[in-house]
Amino acid sequence: MNTLTGKTAIITGGASGIGKATALLLAQEGAAVVIADINQEQGKQTEQEINSAGGRAVFVLCNVAKAEDCERVVQTAVNTFGRLDILFNNAGIIRRTNVTNISEEDWDWVMAVNVKSIYLMCKYAVPHMSARGGAIVNTGSGWGIKGGRNAISYCASKGAVVNMTRALAIDHGAQNIRVNCICPGDTDTPMLRNEAQQLGQAEDTFLAEAKERPLNRYAQPLEIAQAVLYLVSAAASYVTGAVLAVDGGGTA
Repeated sequence: MNTLTGKTAIITGGASGIGKATALLLAQEGAAVVIADINQEQGKQTEQEINSAGGRAVFVLCNVAKAEDCERVVQTAVNTFGRLDILFNNAGIIRRTNVTNISEEDWDWVMAVNVKSIYLMCKYAVPHMSARGGAIVNTGSGWGIKGGRNAISYCASKGAVVNMTRALAIDHGAQNIRVNCICPGDTDTPMLRNEAQQLGQAEDTFLAEAKERPLNRYAQPLEIAQAVLYLVSAAASYVTGAVLAVDGGGTA
């Protein structure tokens, strides 16, 4: 429908999973897309897929825990496409273990990728949005709303994302920058399948447990991407500071 024609979007973690699905969807809706990811091979594939379909995309190799990388991603968006309108802070990792077993190194890495990256990306993106407004969406989790088993660092990080979203919405509403948070439930991504490996469970058994929610299935990445599209579009022009569960009823 080209609802985002003329807009420029940055998507962190855009090489696979929810990030890739969102990059493809926003490009289909007319946005120019900057794909930021640490996976160069998959990132370039996503870039090529969008451009081959007639869209506009550029991949930037990025470690979202590093300030210089985040600043470079924002500058690439502005230099390449002339503006920045949308930021989807989607990059994230998980370590499936409890507080007595998680290493300090893993704790710090989860916090850096899941929380610090949002601070850094917003730090550099907001000044470019302040003149004409913009939309920021952060990826939280159902476990950022309620607790989860054997994921202490992930739960803590996603709880921080939820409340950081509210704080950003309050601080930048006067600049017409809307900031919202999606909280997906289990979604069919490489990260979900990696969780089974971390827990030492058979993949089939783990995925069967992931379906245990009112809709009796886990999500497909496009279903999460569609929620992002709503929040960055004009249809959500009066929505900011919201925390939207997209989890098949899991938190219910």
